[in-house]
Amino acid sequence: MALQAAGRRSLVDTVVDALRAQLAAGEWPVGSRIPTEHALAEQLQVGRNTVREAVRVLVHAGMLRSRQGEGTFVVSTADPGDIMRGIQRAGIRDVLELRIALEAEAARLAALRHEPADLARMRAALDAQAGLADAEGRPHADSLELYADHDIAFHKAVVEAAHNTALTATYGWFSSSVREALVSALDDRAMPKVVHGDHRAVMDAIAAGDPEAAERATRALLEKPMRAVEALLSAR
Repeated sequence: MALQAAGRRSLVDTVVDALRAQLAAGEWPVGSRIPTEHALAEQLQVGRNTVREAVRVLVHAGMLRSRQGEGTFVVSTADPGDIMRGIQRAGIRDVLELRIALEAEAARLAALRHEPADLARMRAALDAQAGLADAEGRPHADSLELYADHDIAFHKAVVEAAHNTALTATYGWFSSSVREALVSALDDRAMPKVVHGDHRAVMDAIAAGDPEAAERATRALLEKPMRAVEALLSAR
Protein backbone atom coordinates (compact mmCIF):
# COMPACT_ATOMS: atom_id res chain seq x y z
CA MET A 1 0.00 0.00 0.00
CA ALA A 2 1.91 3.04 -1.27
CA LEU A 3 1.27 6.36 0.41
CA GLN A 4 1.60 9.60 -1.50
CA ALA A 5 2.03 12.99 0.16
CA ALA A 6 3.34 16.42 -0.78
CA GLY A 7 6.06 16.77 1.82
CA ARG A 8 7.85 15.02 4.67
CA ARG A 9 5.63 16.40 7.42
CA SER A 10 2.42 15.57 5.56
CA LEU A 11 3.77 12.11 4.75
CA VAL A 12 4.34 11.46 8.45
CA ASP A 13 0.75 12.60 9.09
CA THR A 14 -0.45 10.20 6.40
CA VAL A 15 1.44 7.32 8.01
CA VAL A 16 0.02 8.28 11.42
CA ASP A 17 -3.49 8.16 9.98
CA ALA A 18 -2.82 4.79 8.34
CA LEU A 19 -1.46 3.25 11.55
CA ARG A 20 -4.28 4.77 13.60
CA ALA A 21 -6.81 3.21 11.21
CA GLN A 22 -5.14 -0.20 11.52
CA LEU A 23 -5.20 0.08 15.30
CA ALA A 24 -8.87 1.08 15.31
CA ALA A 25 -9.68 -1.86 13.04
CA GLY A 26 -8.13 -4.24 15.56
CA GLU A 27 -5.32 -5.39 13.30
CA TRP A 28 -3.05 -5.39 16.33
CA PRO A 29 -4.86 -6.12 19.63
CA VAL A 30 -4.07 -4.27 22.85
CA GLY A 31 -0.92 -5.76 24.38
CA SER A 32 0.43 -7.08 21.09
CA ARG A 33 3.63 -5.92 19.38
CA ILE A 34 3.27 -4.05 16.12
CA PRO A 35 5.48 -4.97 13.14
CA THR A 36 9.03 -3.66 13.00
CA GLU A 37 9.91 -0.34 11.41
CA HIS A 38 11.36 -2.23 8.45
CA ALA A 39 8.16 -4.27 7.95
CA LEU A 40 5.92 -1.21 8.24
CA ALA A 41 8.11 0.79 5.88
CA GLU A 42 7.83 -1.97 3.29
CA GLN A 43 4.07 -2.31 3.81
CA LEU A 44 3.44 1.42 3.47
CA GLN A 45 6.28 2.00 0.96
CA VAL A 46 7.81 4.85 2.89
CA GLY A 47 11.16 5.37 4.58
CA ARG A 48 11.94 3.92 7.97
CA ASN A 49 12.54 7.42 9.39
CA THR A 50 8.99 8.36 8.39
CA VAL A 51 7.63 5.28 10.15
CA ARG A 52 9.76 6.04 13.21
CA GLU A 53 8.36 9.59 13.45
CA ALA A 54 4.79 8.36 12.99
CA VAL A 55 5.21 5.74 15.71
CA ARG A 56 6.62 8.43 18.00
CA VAL A 57 3.47 10.51 17.44
CA LEU A 58 1.25 7.55 18.44
CA VAL A 59 3.42 6.81 21.47
CA HIS A 60 2.96 10.43 22.56
CA ALA A 61 -0.80 10.10 21.94
CA GLY A 62 -0.96 7.13 24.31
CA MET A 63 -1.86 4.51 21.71
CA LEU A 64 1.54 2.81 21.58
CA ARG A 65 4.38 2.19 24.04
CA SER A 66 7.97 1.47 23.12
CA ARG A 67 10.04 -0.94 25.21
CA GLN A 68 13.76 -0.76 24.65
CA GLY A 69 15.04 -3.99 23.16
CA GLU A 70 11.56 -5.49 22.85
CA GLY A 71 9.70 -3.38 20.30
CA THR A 72 6.57 -1.25 20.27
CA PHE A 73 3.34 -2.47 21.82
CA VAL A 74 -0.33 -1.46 21.55
CA VAL A 75 -1.72 0.36 24.59
CA SER A 76 -5.03 1.50 23.12
CA THR A 77 -6.85 1.05 19.83
CA ALA A 78 -8.69 4.37 20.36
CA ASP A 79 -6.99 7.75 20.15
CA PRO A 80 -7.47 9.52 23.52
CA GLY A 81 -7.38 12.82 21.65
CA ASP A 82 -10.42 11.84 19.59
CA ILE A 83 -12.21 10.74 22.76
CA MET A 84 -11.56 14.06 24.45
CA ARG A 85 -12.63 16.03 21.40
CA GLY A 86 -15.88 14.08 21.51
CA ILE A 87 -16.34 15.02 25.16
CA GLN A 88 -15.65 18.67 24.38
CA ARG A 89 -18.45 18.59 21.79
CA ALA A 90 -20.88 17.01 24.26
CA GLY A 91 -23.87 18.91 25.61
CA ILE A 92 -24.22 20.04 29.22
CA ARG A 93 -26.50 17.12 30.11
CA ASP A 94 -23.94 14.61 28.83
CA VAL A 95 -21.21 16.37 30.80
CA LEU A 96 -23.30 16.28 33.99
CA GLU A 97 -24.10 12.58 33.57
CA LEU A 98 -20.41 11.77 33.20
CA ARG A 99 -19.58 14.01 36.16
CA ILE A 100 -22.01 12.09 38.36
CA ALA A 101 -20.49 8.76 37.32
CA LEU A 102 -16.90 9.87 37.95
CA GLU A 103 -17.32 12.13 40.97
CA ALA A 104 -19.70 9.93 42.95
CA GLU A 105 -17.23 7.03 42.80
CA ALA A 106 -14.30 9.37 43.47
CA ALA A 107 -15.99 10.72 46.61
CA ARG A 108 -16.72 7.20 47.82
CA LEU A 109 -13.08 6.21 47.40
CA ALA A 110 -11.89 9.51 48.86
CA ALA A 111 -13.77 8.76 52.10
CA LEU A 112 -11.71 5.59 52.39
CA ARG A 113 -8.32 6.86 51.23
CA HIS A 114 -8.05 10.62 51.84
CA GLU A 115 -5.11 12.24 53.57
CA PRO A 116 -5.06 15.49 55.58
CA ALA A 117 -3.54 17.39 52.65
CA ASP A 118 -6.49 16.39 50.46
CA LEU A 119 -8.99 17.90 52.88
CA ALA A 120 -6.86 21.04 53.16
CA ARG A 121 -7.05 21.53 49.36
CA MET A 122 -10.82 21.05 49.37
CA ARG A 123 -11.27 23.52 52.19
CA ALA A 124 -9.00 26.13 50.58
CA ALA A 125 -10.88 25.93 47.28
CA LEU A 126 -14.28 26.35 48.95
CA ASP A 127 -13.12 29.24 51.11
CA ALA A 128 -11.66 31.03 48.08
CA GLN A 129 -14.84 30.46 46.08
CA ALA A 130 -17.11 31.70 48.87
CA GLY A 131 -15.19 34.97 48.92
CA LEU A 132 -16.29 35.67 45.34
CA ALA A 133 -20.04 35.26 45.94
CA ASP A 134 -22.64 37.94 46.60
CA ALA A 135 -25.26 37.93 49.37
CA GLU A 136 -27.44 35.57 47.31
CA GLY A 137 -24.62 33.11 46.90
CA ARG A 138 -24.03 33.86 43.21
CA PRO A 139 -20.62 34.88 41.85
CA HIS A 140 -19.98 38.52 41.02
CA ALA A 141 -20.32 39.17 37.29
CA ASP A 142 -16.65 40.06 36.94
CA SER A 143 -15.42 36.91 38.70
CA LEU A 144 -17.18 34.05 36.88
CA GLU A 145 -13.97 32.59 35.49
CA LEU A 146 -12.12 32.65 38.81
CA TYR A 147 -15.19 31.36 40.65
CA ALA A 148 -15.34 28.43 38.23
CA ASP A 149 -11.63 27.79 38.72
CA HIS A 150 -12.09 27.43 42.48
CA ASP A 151 -15.08 25.13 41.95
CA ILE A 152 -13.08 22.91 39.62
CA ALA A 153 -10.18 22.95 42.10
CA PHE A 154 -12.53 21.57 44.77
CA HIS A 155 -13.83 18.77 42.59
CA LYS A 156 -10.35 17.88 41.37
CA ALA A 157 -9.21 17.73 45.00
CA VAL A 158 -12.04 15.27 45.73
CA VAL A 159 -11.03 13.11 42.76
CA GLU A 160 -7.36 13.25 43.70
CA ALA A 161 -8.27 12.22 47.26
CA ALA A 162 -9.42 8.88 45.81
CA HIS A 163 -5.73 8.19 45.08
CA ASN A 164 -6.56 6.36 41.88
CA THR A 165 -4.16 7.44 39.14
CA ALA A 166 -6.44 6.34 36.30
CA LEU A 167 -9.41 8.23 37.76
CA THR A 168 -7.29 11.34 38.35
CA ALA A 169 -5.94 11.28 34.79
CA THR A 170 -9.41 10.77 33.30
CA TYR A 171 -10.89 13.63 35.31
CA GLY A 172 -7.90 15.81 34.45
CA TRP A 173 -8.73 15.40 30.76
CA PHE A 174 -12.42 15.91 31.45
CA SER A 175 -12.13 18.96 33.72
CA SER A 176 -11.79 21.46 30.86
CA SER A 177 -15.24 20.42 29.60
CA VAL A 178 -16.59 20.61 33.16
CA ARG A 179 -15.23 24.13 33.53
CA GLU A 180 -16.70 25.28 30.22
CA ALA A 181 -20.13 23.93 31.16
CA LEU A 182 -19.86 25.49 34.63
CA VAL A 183 -18.99 28.97 33.35
CA SER A 184 -21.99 28.79 31.00
CA ALA A 185 -24.28 27.68 33.85
CA LEU A 186 -23.03 30.39 36.23
CA ASP A 187 -24.06 33.03 33.71
CA ASP A 188 -27.54 31.54 33.32
CA ARG A 189 -30.15 32.55 35.90
CA ALA A 190 -32.24 29.52 34.96
CA MET A 191 -29.55 27.30 36.44
CA PRO A 192 -29.35 26.81 40.22
CA LYS A 193 -26.65 28.67 42.09
CA VAL A 194 -23.68 26.85 43.58
CA VAL A 195 -24.59 25.97 47.18
CA HIS A 196 -21.53 25.89 49.41
CA GLY A 197 -23.36 23.83 51.99
CA ASP A 198 -23.76 21.05 49.42
CA HIS A 199 -20.04 21.11 48.69
CA ARG A 200 -19.18 21.11 52.38
CA ALA A 201 -21.48 18.12 52.88
CA VAL A 202 -19.31 16.21 50.42
CA MET A 203 -16.14 17.29 52.19
CA ASP A 204 -17.53 16.52 55.64
CA ALA A 205 -18.59 13.01 54.60
CA ILE A 206 -15.13 12.38 53.17
CA ALA A 207 -13.50 13.72 56.33
CA ALA A 208 -15.73 11.44 58.43
CA GLY A 209 -14.63 8.42 56.42
CA ASP A 210 -18.21 7.61 55.38
CA PRO A 211 -18.12 6.37 51.74
CA GLU A 212 -21.89 5.95 51.38
CA ALA A 213 -22.59 9.46 52.69
CA ALA A 214 -19.87 10.92 50.44
CA GLU A 215 -21.39 9.28 47.39
CA ARG A 216 -24.91 10.41 48.33
CA ALA A 217 -23.77 13.98 48.96
CA THR A 218 -22.01 14.12 45.61
CA ARG A 219 -25.04 12.82 43.74
CA ALA A 220 -27.29 15.30 45.59
CA LEU A 221 -24.97 18.17 44.69
CA LEU A 222 -24.92 17.31 40.97
CA GLU A 223 -28.56 16.28 40.65
CA LYS A 224 -29.68 19.90 41.24
CA PRO A 225 -28.15 21.24 38.00
CA MET A 226 -29.17 18.01 36.26
CA ARG A 227 -32.84 18.61 37.12
CA ALA A 228 -32.56 22.20 35.89
CA VAL A 229 -31.04 21.08 32.60
CA GLU A 230 -33.74 18.43 32.14
CA ALA A 231 -36.42 21.06 32.74
CA LEU A 232 -34.86 23.44 30.21
CA LEU A 233 -34.58 20.71 27.59
CA SER A 234 -38.19 19.62 28.18
CA ALA A 235 -39.40 23.20 27.70
CA ARG A 236 -37.85 23.46 24.24
